[in-house]
Amino acid sequence: MEGSAESQPQERRTSWKKDPKAVRENILTIATEEFAAHGLSGANINEIARRTSTSKRMIYYYFGDKEGLYQHVLEGIYSSLRDTEKALNVADLEPVAALRKLTEATFDSHTNNPNFIRLVMIENIHNAEYVKKSAIIPNLNKTIIDKLTDVCLRGKASGVLREDADPLELHWMTSSASFYNVSNRATFSSSFGGRLYTKSGQKRLRKRVVDMVLGAVVIGYDPDSVP
Repeated sequence: MEGSAESQPQERRTSWKKDPKAVRENILTIATEEFAAHGLSGANINEIARRTSTSKRMIYYYFGDKEGLYQHVLEGIYSSLRDTEKALNVADLEPVAALRKLTEATFDSHTNNPNFIRLVMIENIHNAEYVKKSAIIPNLNKTIIDKLTDVCLRGKASGVLREDADPLELHWMTSSASFYNVSNRATFSSSFGGRLYTKSGQKRLRKRVVDMVLGAVVIGYDPDSVP
């Protein structure tokens, strides 16, 4: 073990030179966990440095300061979620099937990304201060609205969607239920039990969210028409 403490800085410097992109990604991964767990003010840069393969000095080299790191984390997690939505190909689906697929994908992406939910909750505490500063996030959020706009236009033209179907309202409806499902899981299950958070309970809730969205805009929608 003797001399190992001296070798660690040299090993870190070598790893930075060999693969700086991997080091940067490692920092962002750990920082995402820390900010999601403790918030902007509660997260500790020293703890992030301890858990990564780098140092506090290198974190500041890549991201400027703690707020700069938080900004990159926020943009990264929005990018991850929106990239999933962007990859969805619904242009070839008929409007109702396309809307169903987008709604299901939004529910699933929220369920599978609890850190995104926590970070958005933190951002709301800060009155979206860092979202407002970002030049990236507004463009990322535009993708899902564009897809829903296309679905609404095609659905109205074919007579299957109501004329008042609005893409932004549909996104709000889907996101609100999907977000609440994750953000309030601890308090809801503590108050009412965990039945809705079993595998079958989540499958049922997912269908309920789809029924809610499609029922609001699909003319003559029958929730029992699709299992």
